[in-house]
Parts: sequence; structure tokens; C-alpha cells
Amino acid sequence: MIDIRVAAPLAACLALFALTPAQAQQSSMTFFVTSHGPGKGADLGGLAGADAHCQSLAQSAGAGGKTWHAYLSTQGAGAVNARDRIGKGPWTNAKGVVVAASVADLHSANNKLTKQNNLSEKGEVINGRGDKPNRHDILTGSRPDGTAFADSADHTCKNYTSATQGSVMLGHNDREGLRDDEASHSWNSSHPSRGPDGGCSQADLRSTGGDGLLYCFAVN
Repeated sequence: MIDIRVAAPLAACLALFALTPAQAQQSSMTFFVTSHGPGKGADLGGLAGADAHCQSLAQSAGAGGKTWHAYLSTQGAGAVNARDRIGKGPWTNAKGVVVAASVADLHSANNKLTKQNNLSEKGEVINGRGDKPNRHDILTGSRPDGTAFADSADHTCKNYTSATQGSVMLGHNDREGLRDDEASHSWNSSHPSRGPDGGCSQADLRSTGGDGLLYCFAVN
């Protein structure tokens, strides 16, 4: 007879050994770009809906044991800064590369956020400028330092609840744009969304090189 006190830990160890190297790295990742958005443009269901989307994709990749938050700032009363809701770091991608050591490092010129490092939860490179289709616009609603906008303009598509009216600030996942300037190379604050419907629909986001994608960070 097998002692169940021995069998259970043994089974857990065997399960770990059964993971491929890629799966093992994905399970330990703490940063990714969503492979797809919820499909409703910038209407993410607010911060809660955005976080749930990150959590679901992390779960599908074997990293659901952590708490995941989307890198998003809000506006208005009780505005939230994206930089304050993503934990302390360090953050690693699905291939084990450390993209930033801390919040300060993430928002400095020293971060390792590039097209090749900003991988999806599946460990895949996100299409950027020059690829078809271009999907490099990432929703952030943030200023370059990761803080919320304080003016009266809408930079968050009504705090991520609108797919019709408003606009949202976007970052360039591949750090490439139409010009050789700071905004074009910004991962989190490049330009506002725009399009035939205003700026918040899925069609609007796609019209300028996006797809409703998010940056997701493990906070623990």
C-alpha cells in the first residue's frame, strides 16, 4: 500500500518535472502584453474588468496563482495612477527576461521594454509598425511617468467604460512611430486614440494600429 502522505508530494513534484521549459517560464512570468483585448474597444468594464482580463489570460498561461493588474490610470474623483497599482517589481516576461526592476526603473530610460521583450502571455511577439496588421497601440490612459491626467479632456474613454464617446491615451509596444521623437518611442504615452467613431470603438483602435491590448503586471 502506498502511503498517501508520500504520494501527494511525489505527484506534485512529478507534475513540475512534466512542465516544458517554456511552460515553466510562463508560470513564473510577472509581465505580459495581452494577446487580445476583450473585444469591445476601450470598454473594458472599468479597471475591474481590465484586471479580470489580465487574470484570465495569466490563468490560461499557467500563471494564475498571482494577482494581476492592468497598467491603466483613471481620471476624475479618486483618480488612480497606473504606476501605483502594479506592485513593486521586478517584472519578467514569458521568456524569463527582466523588463524592469522596479517602478522607478520601469519609468526610466533603463527599462528593457522593446518589441522583442514585450511578449504576450503565450510568449509571442506582438505585431508592430511595419507588420500586418499593426497592433502596437496599447491602452494606458497615462502620462509618461505613469500618472493620471489631471485636465478635463477624456484620456480614458470614460474610465474604460465607453466604446463610443471619448478617447484614450495609448503607448507604443514596439517603441516605434511615425517620427523620431520621444512620444513616438514611448511605451506608455504616445498619442490619443482617434477614428471614425471618435476613438473608443474596436474599429477606432484598429484604425491607428491597435487592437485594444493591455500591459499586465503581477502585483505580488
